Amino acid sequence: MHTSPLLVRSGLTLAAAAALPAALAAPSAAASGISVSTTGSAVSVVTGACSEINGSWGNAALLTSRQANFSQGRQSALSGTAAGQSAAWTGVRPGTYTVVVVCSSGSTAGTQSVIVSSGSGSGSEATTSSTASPAPSRGVLGGLGGAARDYGTLTLGIGAALVSAGAVVTSWYLRRRSKPHRL
Repeated sequence: MHTSPLLVRSGLTLAAAAALPAALAAPSAAASGISVSTTGSAVSVVTGACSEINGSWGNAALLTSRQANFSQGRQSALSGTAAGQSAAWTGVRPGTYTVVVVCSSGSTAGTQSVIVSSGSGSGSEATTSSTASPAPSRGVLGGLGGAARDYGTLTLGIGAALVSAGAVVTSWYLRRRSKPHRL
């Protein structure tokens, strides 16, 4: 019986298929090393991902939806210790903002969006919520299954190649299986 090589090949294929989603998700998981919170009109960010270089931990920027890059945002220097660094902004108007933290080494510690809502009455705290990804710039794309992320040509090409390769391998295997005298 020749089932053991078949089982080994099937096991390797299953292991590779199981590892693929983890490998593709790794960059996005590493990019969320910050925690953003709001109290009233103040926004603060905390991270532990930066290291001190020449007396600087890095900078954080608060970007509105109309600002495209880090240099356009309202910047604040990170302060703290090796255990954690933080930055804060006060007098933030209600709206949706994106917080970006860039360490002094030049690496991005994380990006997170936050919604600051106005409070009712004086002295009350604002209702806030935060998400782990930036707010969609074009809203919900209803015709594409409600997805708000626009995948690039390279990502779609790789996906199509994987699906095509799977279809070819499946048809080849089924054809070989139907004719056992062929190798």
